[in-house]
Amino acid sequence: MKTSLNAPTHPSKVSKPVQVKLVGAGPGDPELLTLKALKALEWASVVLVDDLVSEAICDLIPTHCRKIHVGKRGGCKSTPQAFIEKLMVQNALNGERVVRLKGGDPFIFGRGGEEVESLNSAGIEVEVINGITSGLAALTSLGVPLTHREHAHGVVFLTGHGQPNAPSQDWAKLAASAHSLKLTLIIYMGIGSSQSIQTGLLKGLPKETPVAVIERASSPEQRHVLTQLQNLCAQIQDHQLSSPAVIVVGNVLKGMACLKDSIPERHAHTSELEFISHKMA
Repeated sequence: MKTSLNAPTHPSKVSKPVQVKLVGAGPGDPELLTLKALKALEWASVVLVDDLVSEAICDLIPTHCRKIHVGKRGGCKSTPQAFIEKLMVQNALNGERVVRLKGGDPFIFGRGGEEVESLNSAGIEVEVINGITSGLAALTSLGVPLTHREHAHGVVFLTGHGQPNAPSQDWAKLAASAHSLKLTLIIYMGIGSSQSIQTGLLKGLPKETPVAVIERASSPEQRHVLTQLQNLCAQIQDHQLSSPAVIVVGNVLKGMACLKDSIPERHAHTSELEFISHKMA
């Protein structure tokens, strides 16, 4: 008797034709775009482009597609989220094949969950295509892992930019957990809140804890600073780092000091754990 390897069917789940795809464009390097994401762009008739999607990836959008820029960036004038969702619904109901192209991954601080709920409530089937999140790409570009058997037993992805009038992260508790459990903290959208982040984390982590700030990860314009937690804000200000950037906190960065000689420095006066560089071509 032959055994079927096919997955069981569920008559109650009859899939509708997908009309919208939420696509992660990754951190910016077009070579980090997945094949599935590229196929989605070729499938699309309308592409709603996030502000953080690089020009190199935008150039991969076929010329026959209608391209709509819907900028979303913290601290800047942005297209309202409700309007973006309305655009997706309207275009899908009009028979268009819609791609919502987002920087990084749609489900990691990309508001993908909200968009899926909105589309599903309108009776529209959605496919989500993951992208490489900037928190992973940023450290990888420096040759540093997110986890390490000795230094980091886990990773916590956090936002440094909360909703208006909402309580901020409890950085002191997060720091205490990271210290006791050996966790790497990956903080997105934290440049504008770096002072409160530094102050809170110092309540639970040693002041010498290594910290990296990586601006525009994986792009030709990438810059980074490696410093200590006690100097986080000063280094951001001194080197005028700005968003989009990722702040990484944890002992996985200890090995970066050994890489100093292999990465071109821009400032000769930097100390052992403080230097800034452009990404090597």
